[in-house]
Amino acid sequence: MPTFPVLPLARYRLTFRAVTALRLPAYTGSAWRGAFGHALKRLVCVTREPACPPCLLYRSCLYPYVFETPPDPGVGKLTQYPAAPHPFVLIPDEHSGNVAAGEILTLDVHLFGQGNRHLPYIIHALNHAGQRGLSKDRGELALELVAQADGENWRPIYAPGESFTPLPAAAPAVPPCPERLALRFLTPLRLTSESRLISQDCFQFHHLFSNLLRRISLLTAFHTDAPLEADFVGLTQAARAVEVDHTRLRWHDWTRYSSRQDALIQMGGLIGEIELDSVELEPFWPYLWLGQWTHAGKGAVMGLGRYQIDFR
Repeated sequence: MPTFPVLPLARYRLTFRAVTALRLPAYTGSAWRGAFGHALKRLVCVTREPACPPCLLYRSCLYPYVFETPPDPGVGKLTQYPAAPHPFVLIPDEHSGNVAAGEILTLDVHLFGQGNRHLPYIIHALNHAGQRGLSKDRGELALELVAQADGENWRPIYAPGESFTPLPAAAPAVPPCPERLALRFLTPLRLTSESRLISQDCFQFHHLFSNLLRRISLLTAFHTDAPLEADFVGLTQAARAVEVDHTRLRWHDWTRYSSRQDALIQMGGLIGEIELDSVELEPFWPYLWLGQWTHAGKGAVMGLGRYQIDFR
């Protein structure tokens, strides 16, 4: 078993054209996630059961694997988790408000491990989601192109009516840890401690690392054939000794509408930057690097907790 995180992944970019004028919410990650889930269930559910767990096909259907991944009863240490982290992350572009007919929008999709096996279904479902619309006015989006990250470039792999030519997923190569680095949080980072959200005044490195360690270990356990084996207790304790040199974080308020709860949900979090000295970071570096693709904190699946590492 590996003692460092090995998580094969692939990054895809879906390009849509607005067929009709529409109005989008301030941040569309939540809208995309909801529309994607509804579209995927409509496409693959054959029993039409109102809930997945009692369904005969629960452990073989694509929808629960993607959205309600059940723990394997044969793997004892995973049965404590009611569901796994989803094998995807959605990253919408910055379009919001009024969108004119003909405008181009993009949606990046990260798929982890075995989630890549289902890429055709995921593209098909996102295509249907775009056609049905992301907002109450139901403006239509037409899928024009799917590209896949190939190093620093984007390689076209599919367009409607054309052949499908994806590249295999691969674990990101981890560069040497730099002497100094900065983590720039690009979308709200929502971390909790003792059931309370972490504010900019009490943020510490171990809050971020503990979340990444748990998230990455569960992604490898549920979505790969090589679950992470590491000294979880030792790493978590060591992370408490890491000092953050400079912190420039602020709270960013954001709300989203939940159709399931018929209510506005608070989804604010931290954005900004922290600087770190690499002297203490070697044990944590592979997780920090990989976290750029997995994201961190609550709402990661809809694009929250996204960060970028800058070498200093």
